[in-house]
Amino acid sequence: MSATGEIPVDAESGARPVPGVGRKAWVALGVLWFIYVLNFLDRQLLSILAKPIQDTLNITDGQLGLLGGLYFAFFYCFIAIPVGWLADRTNRVAVVSIACGIWSAATIACGLSRNFGQLAVSRMTVGFGEAGGVPPSYAIITDYFPPGRRGMALGLFNLGPPVGAALGIAFGASIAAAFSWRDAFVAIGIVGLLTAVVAPILMKEPKRGGLDMAVGAPAPERAGFWSTVRMFFSRPVLVLAALGSGVTQIITYGLGNFAVLFLMREKGMTLNDVALWYALVVAICMSGGIFASGWLIDRYTRRSKKAYALLPAISLTLAVPLYIAFVWAPSWPLALALLCGPTFLNYFYLSSSVALVQEEVKPNQRVMSGALLLLVMNFIGMGAGPTYVGAASDFFRATNPDHSLQMALYTLTPVYLVAIGLFLVLARVLARDTSRAGGKA
Repeated sequence: MSATGEIPVDAESGARPVPGVGRKAWVALGVLWFIYVLNFLDRQLLSILAKPIQDTLNITDGQLGLLGGLYFAFFYCFIAIPVGWLADRTNRVAVVSIACGIWSAATIACGLSRNFGQLAVSRMTVGFGEAGGVPPSYAIITDYFPPGRRGMALGLFNLGPPVGAALGIAFGASIAAAFSWRDAFVAIGIVGLLTAVVAPILMKEPKRGGLDMAVGAPAPERAGFWSTVRMFFSRPVLVLAALGSGVTQIITYGLGNFAVLFLMREKGMTLNDVALWYALVVAICMSGGIFASGWLIDRYTRRSKKAYALLPAISLTLAVPLYIAFVWAPSWPLALALLCGPTFLNYFYLSSSVALVQEEVKPNQRVMSGALLLLVMNFIGMGAGPTYVGAASDFFRATNPDHSLQMALYTLTPVYLVAIGLFLVLARVLARDTSRAGGKA
């Protein structure tokens, strides 16, 4: 077994044996995907229902940015580290199920909030619960699917955010239009509580590293907390993947948390328009981008590991002019049509970075490494993106009261260039490391 726990190449044929993918693996992927859908659905409700929440609780764009950004990210990012450490030593399925129950209960509390303070505490609790959802899921999927199948499996799993966002838009906006925004939070929270109870019945804990080690090899020892942290931050490939993803998320979270409010307040959309048309854009374009990226990763990383970095760099480059045109568009139908491009292209980084990190570390370090990846990229992106856009909108309101969000979203354009640059540097590092190892460039 190699240093990363990789299955050795067969001495006679020169081929690497790839175990089959059984029914249990697909069931587990389906359960984890649905939990991820709920994870993102609960997270996105605040941005989807921003306008009626503002009208009811009298909160500013800056306060909305803090709720969806810094306040949420602080708990979501830093709680993920002890949760990752715990999940590497206990039953990961149980950790995911308990986390789902916590964030679902907190979602209900969001719907019952009567002022900004109560809503802030509820949102921070949602972040606390959601911290336990994704890192263990990455590791569970990696232990159910063999090398060579993980890019697609993780790509399918990462369809959770677009589907969750689309369902949140469709159902959340529809419920809010028919009843109230509070009912949307309560209804979706109840679904999450039921899922938390059912998940451990349908999904079992897989053997750690079972698909990476040679037959008969002993199970890997538990990785030390600080040794994993030191390993992660000492490897340029892992750090650059996290930084490139984090800077990209400044755009995706900054835009995502304010897109509905922008389209309603400055482009003239209604909640019913949002429930149908914006939901379709997110469901089709974001899902398509994440699915396509997973397929392309599995295809091109067989030829060169640089593809883990070049695919996000190329997709973000193509997204820039379409993003600028979306912000400029004078009407919501044109804006929504132009938004299809960035929505498809902005998310290539996700499956790429997750697959790269999971492949680069030892099996007993995967949950913690996934948690560290999320810590860096979400604290940068989730923490800074919505917080910045909300604060910028409040700043521009003095001089551009009717188009303050438009001005704020324009200022995200240079962030694209920084993200592209980081992924290009990552491509050079991957090529250098591969060359030193004597492998394919």
